[in-house]
Amino acid sequence: MKLSDKVEFITSVLDELYPEPEIPLEHENNFTFLIAVMLSAQSTDKKVNQITPRLFARANTPEKMDKLSEREIRTIIREIGLAPTKSKNIKKTCKLLLVKHNGVIPDNFK
Repeated sequence: MKLSDKVEFITSVLDELYPEPEIPLEHENNFTFLIAVMLSAQSTDKKVNQITPRLFARANTPEKMDKLSEREIRTIIREIGLAPTKSKNIKKTCKLLLVKHNGVIPDNFK
């Protein structure tokens, strides 16, 4: 059995067993989900879910997030570990999304 066949088989079994897996990170759209995932590194979903409502109230799109300074983002997320690095990476991600993808989260790897 080729690797691609194995991957397809495993994916189909998982899809059958877990047709709609629960996502523990609270989010409004693909962008807020991406940011929540970025914040979850070295943190708990519970802590991320406590912080993101404040952040997303200020900025829930790449355009709005890009208008916040790195310092503003860091201040909001300071209770989550690695806040300086995460705030910098959030800013870079927003710029990349705006410049290369017109502010839309890509749905493929091209």
